[in-house]
Amino acid sequence: MRTVSHRFGPGLADPWDDVRVSTTWVEPSGTATALLLLGRGSDPGAERGVSCPGALPAPSDPDLVERARVAREKLGDDLFVLGHHYQRDEVIQFADVTGDSFKLAQQAAARPQARWIVFCGVHFMAESADILTADHQQVILPDLAAGCSMADMAALSQVETAWEHLTDLGLADRTVPVTYMNSSAAIKAFVGRRGGLVCTSSNAKRALEWAFERGDKVLFLPDQHLGRNTAVLQLGMSLSDCVVWDPHQPHGGLSEADLARARMVLWRGHCSVHGRFTLDCVTEVRQRVPGVQVLVHPECRYEVVEAADHVGSTEQIIRTIREAPPGSAWAVGTELNLVRRLAHEHPDKQVMFLDRTVCYCSTMNRIDLPHLVWSLEELVAGRVVNRIQVDPDTAHYARVALDRMLALP
Repeated sequence: MRTVSHRFGPGLADPWDDVRVSTTWVEPSGTATALLLLGRGSDPGAERGVSCPGALPAPSDPDLVERARVAREKLGDDLFVLGHHYQRDEVIQFADVTGDSFKLAQQAAARPQARWIVFCGVHFMAESADILTADHQQVILPDLAAGCSMADMAALSQVETAWEHLTDLGLADRTVPVTYMNSSAAIKAFVGRRGGLVCTSSNAKRALEWAFERGDKVLFLPDQHLGRNTAVLQLGMSLSDCVVWDPHQPHGGLSEADLARARMVLWRGHCSVHGRFTLDCVTEVRQRVPGVQVLVHPECRYEVVEAADHVGSTEQIIRTIREAPPGSAWAVGTELNLVRRLAHEHPDKQVMFLDRTVCYCSTMNRIDLPHLVWSLEELVAGRVVNRIQVDPDTAHYARVALDRMLALP
């Protein structure tokens, strides 16, 4: 985890001494979009239709919590529920394990006795769980429309076109593909077939070091910000060493000279949540809250990460807040469900959202209590719904890329 220390010399007062701590969580200002994300409206034109066999419980059903509890009890040890950190509290309360995407997939693989893995996350996470679990285990995503905009920004056909262009220029043999965990199984398999590996936000530096031991260029998928932040702020490269491949432009919008000189070819993808934070957010919160520490995820933009006091993965963010001294103030740049949960869990600290407006992960929020209850009750009735299955060939090569990551020192 990268830490930028404030400039406090010997004899200077600790900035925490003057921080007044509010133990009341202040909800960021709502918008019309926020109401939709919270399930209080609908936008039929934007919805991807997902039919549910049987009746989806109404969100207003007062018995939803009890129905979920009863279904869990009936399914017993055959059921294992995974909850990503960005999930709603109403869903998290039923998770056997909470964590980030890779940790949860590993936890599923470590429970071979569980026949059904209900993954309360998004599609690429459920794919990873299916890849890592045994053949007798079935992975279920309560709502198939819970995707990931970042993962969707790198389609296999687009990546294959980019690789063909690098091949035509004689650069592919010198290029090692690296994909972030937040990518489809098809992209992980693409990387596995071509000598590359998967990385997480916490091991991206080691993954890039591994790649540069095997080539002099990296094609980094699909998050340009994590790739740039790791290369420049952790490996000491310059911004000019990085170019951005735009899949919607001929030849990625890059010249042969651009590609020849580049060390990092960054895919033009980003997280729709972390990409919202700006340098103005950092400036504003420092003006508003004296002594505040800014803690952000490395999926944020370069200028935000550079200006932050601390940068770390989701697990590192949680650990930093947990270990912070009482009375300290923190502005956290990551998904709102997690920040709000951290604020409630640590009332002795002032934990606030870096942006003053709503920033939920809209697709993650599609997993709600009605969908969870529906999927569990269908299992009780002997029906497996919304099963996520990765074909054997894709699963094999995706596993190759994942295993290379696991073998990192």
